[in-house]
Parts: sequence; C-alpha cells; structure tokens
Amino acid sequence: MPEGLEGERVDAAIARMFGFSRTKAAELAASGKVSIDGAAAGKSERVRGGAWLEVEMPAPAVPVRIVAEPVEGMEIVHDDEDVVVVDKPVGVAAHPSPGWNGPTVIGGLAAAGYRISTSGAAERQGIVHRLDVGTSGLMAVAKSERAYSALKQQFRERTVDKRYHALVQGHPDPLSGTIDAPIGRHPTHDYKWAVTADGKPSVTHYDLMEAFRSASLLDVKLETGRTHQIRVHMAAHRHPCVGDLTYGADPTMAKRLGLTRQWLHAVRLGFEHPSTGEWTELASAYPADLQHALDTLRAESQ
Repeated sequence: MPEGLEGERVDAAIARMFGFSRTKAAELAASGKVSIDGAAAGKSERVRGGAWLEVEMPAPAVPVRIVAEPVEGMEIVHDDEDVVVVDKPVGVAAHPSPGWNGPTVIGGLAAAGYRISTSGAAERQGIVHRLDVGTSGLMAVAKSERAYSALKQQFRERTVDKRYHALVQGHPDPLSGTIDAPIGRHPTHDYKWAVTADGKPSVTHYDLMEAFRSASLLDVKLETGRTHQIRVHMAAHRHPCVGDLTYGADPTMAKRLGLTRQWLHAVRLGFEHPSTGEWTELASAYPADLQHALDTLRAESQ
C-alpha cells in the first residue's frame, strides 16, 4: 500500500489506485474481494501505509448491445429535432444493462426509427435521466448532441421539474414536508439502496394530495435524482410506497389493491428547451393498474 494513502478509507484507496468508481470499490469490499495483510477489509476501514493490500479484480464487462425491439404501450408524448419524451410503461428499463433481457426505452425508440444523441456510454446514448423498471411515466431522451449537453446541465443544476405521484402507506407527519437524507448502497443487499451516513445528498419534497383510510396520495418533487430515491426516503420514514415489497410494503394490502409493483408514477416533466429556451412541460395520466388501486381505496374510504 503506498504511504500516500495512509488513513484513507478502503473504498477511496481502491478507487484512487485502480481508477474504479467509489461505488464499484465499495461493492468489491462488501463482497469480500478486498483484504489487508490477509484479513478481509470492509469498505470503511482505514488503510495503513506499507500494509499488503489484495484486491480480487472483477471480470471484464461484457459489452451490452442495444436491441431494436418495439415496446408495447410506450407512447411518444413530445418529439422535435432535439428531444423525444416517452410515456414509459411498467416493466421497461431505460436502457440495456447486464442481466436485463427485457424491453428498453432505447430499444423501443430504435425500433421506431428514432435517431438519438450518440453522447454517453454506448448502451445509454441520449439518456439524460432514468426511471426504474417498476416505475411508469415520463422520460426524456436527447436526440441531438446539443440537447444532451443542455439537458444534462439542467439536471446537474436541478432546474428540471420532475414531479411524481406516490401512494404511500399510512399518513406522513407532517402531511407536507422535505426529506433531506443521504442515500447509498444498502449495507447488506446490493440490489437495494438505503439512507446511509456516507451516501450522496438526496432531497425529496412532498405534499399531501388525498388521504384515505390506510394510505396517502402524495405529490412529490425531486430536487436530486438518486436511484430509488422516493422509494428509499418514504420507506425510511415508515411510509413505503404501496406495493413496494422490496422496501417493506404490506403484501396483503398490495394484493387487495391488485398491485404487482410500487404505486409510483412520473406524472409531469418540465425543462427549458435546449434550442428555444422556452419552458416545456408535459403530463402523463395514471396507468390502469394504479388507477384501479386508487379507485379501490376511495371506495373503501367512503
């Protein structure tokens, strides 16, 4: 171990030595692939100058291909020379990734003949933000290099208005508020995220729209855009999204409402158009499964 890394966290030291992202380095440590002087080392341990560091390197990544495949139910809600905005159905990923063999927004656009920006990683060209596979709603994709740069900058500067509606269990206290809690990888389940002390800053604003006997419909505005942010923040406050079994939702309630995924929908998307500078705002109606769950709750609460 170089003396210059004395006192660094294991994940930070590995990231600096091998050029990995901090997240990738932490994953290696969490999976037991890092040791110091023969003993397994956790991501937050401090390294000692002169110690013997061993890292089991990950296998080279297999290139991910974009498959042009029509996506049933995906609608185009806005299209011009710079930007295409889709209404993404549940069960569709934003882009190809290792281990995902289902439909993607990028593949669906390719099948429909759309040419998108070549900026970004090969399998994520044109992607300026993402929605979870299990979350439906509005998603913008850049078609031009100018649009890609401009939209990425707007997301970095947090000027994009991303609005979601979320049906959560119980009644949050206060009924309107802000959740400001850092989000990072879950300490024991690598497929989940969690509020962690060393996570990335994450801010979620919410307002009550409608209260039911056992749930609340919230209007949610994201200030940041972390993976699973709304799901993690609401679960951390003990009000998980209805149907979100990954983050502790009641399976009995989900079954009663006919839900097989979290009740979370990207209803509005507003941004400054990359070419004209005009404010562009789009909206999306609830899909049938989410509307059915709402209707059932309303009937139960009468």
